[in-house]
Amino acid sequence: MRVPVLTAVTDAVWEADLVAALERRDLGVAVVRRCVDLADLLATAAAGTARAVLLSADLRRLDRDALTRLAVGGVAVVGLVAPGDEDAERRLRQLGVLHVLPADAGAQSISAAVVEAVTATLSDPRPRAGAPADPRLAMPDRPDEPADPATSGPLEPAMPLGRLIAVWGPTGAPGRTTVAVGLATELAAAGTEVLLVDADVYGGVIAAVLGLLDEAPGLAAAARMANTGTLDLPALAGLAREVSPRLRVLTGLPRAHRWPELRPAAVETVLDVARRLAPLIVVDCGFCLEQDEELAYDTTAPRRNGATLAVLQAADTVLAVGGADPISLHRLLRGLSELRETVPDVVPLVVVNRLRRVVVAGDAQREIRAALERYAGVPDAAFLPQDQSALDAAVATGRTLAEAAPDSPLRAALIELAGMVSGRPQSSPSPSRGWRRRLRT
Repeated sequence: MRVPVLTAVTDAVWEADLVAALERRDLGVAVVRRCVDLADLLATAAAGTARAVLLSADLRRLDRDALTRLAVGGVAVVGLVAPGDEDAERRLRQLGVLHVLPADAGAQSISAAVVEAVTATLSDPRPRAGAPADPRLAMPDRPDEPADPATSGPLEPAMPLGRLIAVWGPTGAPGRTTVAVGLATELAAAGTEVLLVDADVYGGVIAAVLGLLDEAPGLAAAARMANTGTLDLPALAGLAREVSPRLRVLTGLPRAHRWPELRPAAVETVLDVARRLAPLIVVDCGFCLEQDEELAYDTTAPRRNGATLAVLQAADTVLAVGGADPISLHRLLRGLSELRETVPDVVPLVVVNRLRRVVVAGDAQREIRAALERYAGVPDAAFLPQDQSALDAAVATGRTLAEAAPDSPLRAALIELAGMVSGRPQSSPSPSRGWRRRLRT
C-alpha cells in the first residue's frame, strides 16, 4: 500500500516533474492532490486524505501555526528547497521541519524521506511545537567571528543549555512579578547571565516595574519571528533589553488583549532559543491553568492559557508563589492541586510571600508550614517577608530592590532563595535569618 501524499510546491515545473516521476515508478508513495496554496493544503489535510505533504520553503504564509495544524492532523512534512538555497533550508528547519531536501534530489530520495517522516509521525504521534532540528541552524553561520552566545557565532553541539525557572502562582496577585524580578536580579548580581521573560498573558508588568517602555518589542516580537521561522540567537539578543551587565529582559505584552500573539508553539521555540542565550532563564507566568471547554474540540484554536502551560511544561524548576494571609493560602492550596492535575510532572518549590508577624496567630512560619504539609503534602517552603516600603521605593524610581533598598529584609530573603534555586549560596548584605528575627519582635 502506498502512502497518500499532498504537494504544495510553488514551482510548477518542479511539481510536474516530481509527480510524473512518482507516478512512473512504484516508490511507496502516491500523490493524491496537488494543492494550489496553503489554505487548500490545510483544508485537504484536515479532511484526512493524506499522511504526508511535500511543500516548498517559499509557500506563501507558511508559518509555525500552519505546521502545527498539519502535525495535529497527523500529516508528516517534507520540505523542498532550491538546490544550494541555505537560507530556505535554515528557515524550514527553524520552523521545525526535520526532513528537508533539494528539489532535484530525485523521486527515490524524496519518496524515502516521505516514508521516513511518516514512520516517525506514527511512532510519536504527539504534535511537535517545532523547535530547531539542529541548534546550529538557529543562527547564521559566521565562523570568522568570536563565538559569543549573546551576539553571534556558531554554537558547539555540546554547549550546555540554560535552565528555565518558571515563577507561577494562583489568582489574587500573590507577588509573582516581585519574586521573578527579585530572583533574576540577585542571580545576575551573583555573576550569572540571566534572561528575565514576561509571559503573563493577563497583564505582565515587568517593564513598568523596571522603568522600561511598555511599547518596546519583547516576547511578542520574538514569538512573531518564531512563528515565521526567522528567530535566531542574534535576533533574540537584539530584542532582549539589557538592564544590567548580566541581566537581560524580554518584556511582555503591552496590552492584555494581544494574548493571541503568544501561541504555545511559538513560545516554546522562543524558550528553546533563550536556553542558548543565557545559562538561567526566569519566566513570569500567568496565573490561570484552566482549559477552555468551548475550544476543546478545536485543537488549532488559540488558547489564552496555552503560553502559561507551555512555560510550565518546559521549566526545569517551578516556583509556586502564594501570599501568607489566610485567603491567599487557601488560593495557593487549591492552585497547587490544580497544578498537579494540569502538569503532573511538575514538583514545585513553594514560596510564601508577604509574611508578617500578625498574618496568622502564633508563629506564622510554623503554622503555614503545618498547613502546607497537611493539606498539600508540601514538606517545606521558602518564606519572603513583607517589606512594602522598600518595594514602593523601588517601583517609584524604576529601580530594582537591590538598588533602592539594598539592606531590605526582603532582599536578604530573595538572596537566600536565589541560592536555593541555583544550588549555590549567595552572598547576603545582612544575616540570612535577620528578617526572621524581625518578624518575631
